[in-house]
Amino acid sequence: MFNNAGAAPTDKKISILESEQSDFEHVNLVGAFLGIKHAAGEMISDRRRGSIISTAGVSSSVVGGMGPHAYTSSKHGLVGLTRNAAVELGRHGIRVNCVSPYAVPTPMARKYLAAMREDILREDDVAEAALYLAGDESKYVN
Repeated sequence: MFNNAGAAPTDKKISILESEQSDFEHVNLVGAFLGIKHAAGEMISDRRRGSIISTAGVSSSVVGGMGPHAYTSSKHGLVGLTRNAAVELGRHGIRVNCVSPYAVPTPMARKYLAAMREDILREDDVAEAALYLAGDESKYVN
């Protein structure tokens, strides 16, 4: 199962409303939690091993402050959720990982990538990482 949802405000200011912060947390963190919960429930009840993957983003795992704080803080939470779920679900043969790509030129990220002159990460690059994590080749990666 692949949690790949993400939402971010267009403004980096701390002045967003609490309700807006909550909206981004709901998409980026609660949505992934629900995906993990339901996928794991099915895998456990069917006694199947499996792989659950989420997309966190580099601003959540390596460098903070690159994106809007609502995005960064909710994706930091996703990294913590992934770590906990990996420990909790590992005994059931379920691997839980996240990919943290730098930035893919999606409509949401184009504004932040406009000034970059180097090679840009492609959607296929992230998909290949997710496919690796979903496959048997990564059976010891958790």
